[in-house]
Amino acid sequence: MTRVLLYTGKGGVGKTTSAAGTATLAALRGHRTLVLSTDTAHSLADTFDAAVGPEPTEVDDRLFVQLIDTQRRFERSWGDIQSYLRRVLNTVGVDPIEAEELTVLPGAEEVLALLEVRDHVRSGQWDVIVVDCAPTAETLRLLALPEALNWYMNRLFTVERRVVRTFRPVLSKAVGLPLPDDNVFDALRRLRDDLADVRTMLSGPDASVRLVLTPEAVVVAEARRTLTTLSLYGYRVDGVIANRVFPAAGADNWRRQWVAAQRGILEEVAVSFQPLPIWESPYRACEPVGVEELAAFAVEMYGGEDPFVRATDETSLWVDRHIDTDGRNYTLTMSLPLATASDLELARRGDELLITVGSYRRVLPLPAALARAEVTGARLDNGRLQVRFAPQGAQQQATPPGYRENGRHLGRELGHATRGGAGRLAEHKALTDGNR
Repeated sequence: MTRVLLYTGKGGVGKTTSAAGTATLAALRGHRTLVLSTDTAHSLADTFDAAVGPEPTEVDDRLFVQLIDTQRRFERSWGDIQSYLRRVLNTVGVDPIEAEELTVLPGAEEVLALLEVRDHVRSGQWDVIVVDCAPTAETLRLLALPEALNWYMNRLFTVERRVVRTFRPVLSKAVGLPLPDDNVFDALRRLRDDLADVRTMLSGPDASVRLVLTPEAVVVAEARRTLTTLSLYGYRVDGVIANRVFPAAGADNWRRQWVAAQRGILEEVAVSFQPLPIWESPYRACEPVGVEELAAFAVEMYGGEDPFVRATDETSLWVDRHIDTDGRNYTLTMSLPLATASDLELARRGDELLITVGSYRRVLPLPAALARAEVTGARLDNGRLQVRFAPQGAQQQATPPGYRENGRHLGRELGHATRGGAGRLAEHKALTDGNR
């Protein structure tokens, strides 16, 4: 199976260099390797100091670099949908050039880059694929898109297609606009299926994310939030790269202060991200450019470790969602490492549980047993979210310790989401934080 490694981090921390160095090391160790980027500001060609094209270009033995031709992929994946939207805008008098711009899918280039990764994994040509992702915020939105789009498509696709097929002549005359034909719906279905494949690939056992940071408080704080959000969406994180670490040897008084400050932050990183390995890369006199310098960068960073071995549950952090039962009640457990009480919000809507961490939300479909049950309590305990359910109509049992009585209340309550059009509030219980 192809090993897929995604590198992300705050802008400017060195994620492109880390991704390129890792790919170079993989090729040196005998793996047929491809490195590409989902970042629209392509800099891989500059990092390798090589001419790179839209197809995989060999820059060294077994090492290939690709700058994805997003326009070509866009036409293949979005062309039918864009043509329909242009017809609609033309009908209402929008200038053709403006219509061309308005019908471009936001974030399309990043999404299409992930589809390219999916195709390369399917091809079986590569032992290792390294992905240089966009800065953290863009990457998190990108990785959340497959599940979000699938949620909307599953609810709207079948109904909308049936209505349009049945009433196309009447509706077209009534609204005065062209209605989508089967080609448009087929294109939407293909896009949904493609993104579902991407989601399956990236959340599978052969793919993992690595966080790149520098020993700065603001950067580390963002990395912590990134870990929590990646866990929310079910993506495995298997390592942290601490870049630009000042070496202690030969330091003058000014640099000794930097060394001490960075060492304190790195100690916090080790505690926050355990059991993940923390790979340190020293501050260099100049940026590594070209295959030789990138190889030296990676060898020094990883030391004697094998950064391409498949991650295990003991060496990575990921969502291990499961359901326990005591014969009468159910407890849904989900890992949310480094989540805090003030950032977490839960709501119940029909057969779905809405989990929001900061500005990111995941809609979690509940299995049948829980969909028919009522929420009786929830808590956050040492990075693990636990939501307790009881069968509808069952006699109310005493709330277990930690769900209500122990710990402080989280900033928001479970519930306050409407069920159906009547606006009736879902059941809600106080969510407690069991972190000490």
